[in-house]
Amino acid sequence: MTSNLLWPRGRALAGRPGIAIKLAALGIVTLLVALPLLKILAFTFSDEATGTWHEVLFSRLSYNLFWGPLQNTMLLGFATAAGCVIIGGFLAWLVAMTDIPFRRTIGLMATLPFMIPSFATALAWGSLFRNSRVGGHVGFIEGLGFAVPDWLAWGMAPTLIVLIAHYYSLAFTVIVAALATINSDLVEAAQLAGARRSRILAGIVLPVVLPAVVAAGSLTFASAVSNFAVPALLGLPVRMQTLATRLFGMIGIGQTARGYVLAILLILVSAVFLWLGNRMISGRRSYATVTGKGGRSKRFQLGASRYPLFAVAFVICFLTTIVPVVILFASSLAPSSSALFSDWNLHYWIGRSNAAIAQGQPGIWHNPGILSATAITVGLGVAVAITTTAVGLLVAFVLARYRDSIISAAINQLTLVPLLVPGIAFGAAYIALFGAGFGPVPALYGTFILLVIAATAYLLPFSVQTGRAVIQQVSGDLDESARMTGAGTLRRLAAITMPLAARGLASGALIVFVKIIRDLSLVVLLFTPAMPLLSVLAYRYASEGFPQFANAITVVVLVISIAATLFANRLQSKSQPWLKD
Repeated sequence: MTSNLLWPRGRALAGRPGIAIKLAALGIVTLLVALPLLKILAFTFSDEATGTWHEVLFSRLSYNLFWGPLQNTMLLGFATAAGCVIIGGFLAWLVAMTDIPFRRTIGLMATLPFMIPSFATALAWGSLFRNSRVGGHVGFIEGLGFAVPDWLAWGMAPTLIVLIAHYYSLAFTVIVAALATINSDLVEAAQLAGARRSRILAGIVLPVVLPAVVAAGSLTFASAVSNFAVPALLGLPVRMQTLATRLFGMIGIGQTARGYVLAILLILVSAVFLWLGNRMISGRRSYATVTGKGGRSKRFQLGASRYPLFAVAFVICFLTTIVPVVILFASSLAPSSSALFSDWNLHYWIGRSNAAIAQGQPGIWHNPGILSATAITVGLGVAVAITTTAVGLLVAFVLARYRDSIISAAINQLTLVPLLVPGIAFGAAYIALFGAGFGPVPALYGTFILLVIAATAYLLPFSVQTGRAVIQQVSGDLDESARMTGAGTLRRLAAITMPLAARGLASGALIVFVKIIRDLSLVVLLFTPAMPLLSVLAYRYASEGFPQFANAITVVVLVISIAATLFANRLQSKSQPWLKD
């Protein structure tokens, strides 16, 4: 009788499950993502910024402020997307659908360029091809006595080449996963019917993978237009501006209103093309390519072209993975970039101050600023990995367990917003919000706390997606049983979800760690001399004519990021069917 009396009340409470945690998650996501962006938008329409939109878009200065950088940005975006889709798609086709030898090697090497920070590849390019146009040291090629043309050393061409070399692995990862789902029976049936290879590719393979190709193009476009490091290192010395570099320059000289307008315009450019890509994907017909019938893997027989195509693929991967790392390491040991492989010494690593070398700056092992930056960078990576994983787990728990809710839908949309916002624009938004105190919140600019908060918000989509993936592997019955016994949400998360999903969460935390320690776009505006970071120091040393220090610091970042990435991949232990026979 007692249980019957209590049952309706229990049902009433169960009708509104998780309202507190849903509101908490919505509040956190709103504070981290929506508020900074609303603040930067509101500032551009305030009395302090009167006329700024007109100045940026329609005044005599507008070409230098916006339209010129926009042209360069669009050219880099479209050309990078096209190059990445062509190279990444070519490698994905070889690995997933042909009998090319050493597929595993090519597949592994094709994923490595994205582990290398883009500024590392740009520094390696400068060490090879830098000429005397902007003064200072020349690169290895000119040091050998060969004249390097300006178009190859600086400006649009080297910036585009480096961006493609960095981002094609992103396109490869997206396209190869799609190619791996194609039913081999379709290909085999077409071959038996006498269809030529080109006809099979155009009639079967391309329609199936076109959504992945569009997605790869959209992602690489958005990544290229928001990249700051490469155009800053290879374009700014010859006054080639993009929206990202112009935004950095405006805020750097105190013209924050113009900088914030450029940040909003950069967000719009990136978001529009990502939206168009998603529309193209969602508007296409879907194709069923996976059936319940098992079958042999049917690959295109390359015949006599197997080894020539392997050679082409290997050269592409070798030039974009091994060569940059070797160049960076050699430059950190050589007295100058013009003599990369002679007179090596360890001064830039362990040398004491010497007035005859690098204006008396000691090697990174004895340089207090670099040692401090190393500690702060690693500390930032650890702190952001912890905070992002914690917030991501909370948000992912809400999205996985309370799906049918308007609040959950709003949270889901807000967590995707940082994907549309370039890192440098996100940094500008956090300067707008926390550059000055408001209410009980003090000014946070130049503090470690601001770096952690901004990075947590910026990387939130990655932690949420990781959290959702691991939470969905934990049976909801366990959580429901614990809830019926009176366990609260935090108790259930700590006692059930986290222990069962620990490996996946750790893997996601490592990925976040890697992303923030090698990031430059987000932190370049938040950097202060009191809060140095390795990526920004590498950029500063390179800009000030100390490439050996810049490259040595970059090697340190590379070692940390690659080691953490490999460890994360080991934890994930994801199957890669395109690498299997």
